[in-house]
Amino acid sequence: MHSKLNLYFDNAATSWPKPEPVYGAAEIYLRRMYGNPGRTGSTRTIAAERLLYRARDRLARLFNAADPSQIVFAFNATDALNMALKGLLDRGDHILYTAMEHNSVLRPLGGLKRAGLIRSTMIPCSEEGFPDLAFLERSFEPRTRLVAVNHVSNVCGAIAPLKEIVEMAHRHGAYVLVDAAQSAGVLPIDLQALPADLLAFTGHKGLLGPPGTGGLYLRSGMERQLRPWREGGTGSFSETDRQPETLPERLEAGTLNGPGLAGLIEGLDFIEQTGLAQIRKHEIALNTSLRKKLSRIPGIRLHGPAEPSRSTAVLSLTIEGIDCGELGHTLESRYGILCRTGLHCAPLAHRALGTFPEGTVRLSPGFFSRELEVDYLSGALEEIISLKARR
Repeated sequence: MHSKLNLYFDNAATSWPKPEPVYGAAEIYLRRMYGNPGRTGSTRTIAAERLLYRARDRLARLFNAADPSQIVFAFNATDALNMALKGLLDRGDHILYTAMEHNSVLRPLGGLKRAGLIRSTMIPCSEEGFPDLAFLERSFEPRTRLVAVNHVSNVCGAIAPLKEIVEMAHRHGAYVLVDAAQSAGVLPIDLQALPADLLAFTGHKGLLGPPGTGGLYLRSGMERQLRPWREGGTGSFSETDRQPETLPERLEAGTLNGPGLAGLIEGLDFIEQTGLAQIRKHEIALNTSLRKKLSRIPGIRLHGPAEPSRSTAVLSLTIEGIDCGELGHTLESRYGILCRTGLHCAPLAHRALGTFPEGTVRLSPGFFSRELEVDYLSGALEEIISLKARR
């Protein structure tokens, strides 16, 4: 075992490494494209504006959105979720959300509830991380405005049944907000086949782009439902003190992250050239192998879906008698393996999985992870347990 290795099993937090062109595109933008998009008519500004359109167009193509202007840029999924929740909800609204939600949803809802503006109901989830659809069906009220659902759990990788949830919500006259932070770039998302009303995503995870990138998709007509999350300069309609009514300017104010979006385009190019089917096949193979190897080691308990086809490559584990934080530190300091430990900003998910308050060790290989790394990881865990048993 070798502590100087740098084996990365934390792609659920941020993907690494990125495709090489991602790094170069961000640097080229900073060095050569110094115009501020939409602010003047100079050639540099026009070039920067075209790059933003390319990024919007590529995202619309990936998600099969009808119009690129339905993609509004944000700084990450958290920013996009705040944009949706605080822009849509009104006093007296009732919201449904699942136990798998990230704090990026739980905290904005908590703030709105403490302010006396909204009411909410949590949809319980199974120990594998799947929402109780019968409970959801019974929970709609006349003032239910929104259902918020995490497409993929960042704790255990469970894939939510989006089609059934969207159909149920629309049948009851409610909107659906999808948190795609863990699924964009990993699972196929077809917004023509799946008519979600709002979908938040980040660029730095499965989309393989730089941090500080992400966005919100709005189904046609939803722009009239959302108040702007931030207001300011857009380069258009400058004569008025009102935010423009049209997308994307209505929800975009200030200078966007041009270098980050330049890198994101390259990440999207890589995904398109590789193919989502190939990415998904690789992650299922890693998940299958990891589960198979770890399930053979006495003392390890795996959390989440037992079937790899019902999850992404995210996998959580606990070891009886070993603190999660201690285990994560040992994996990095002694074996050179980077992972994440604790509650992963999703406390209700851990309650559902039965791992609260201690949390879990989360292993999240990515597209650039290899089988040899999985072998090394399982060997490291087996050795740690064996050494613990001898003490």
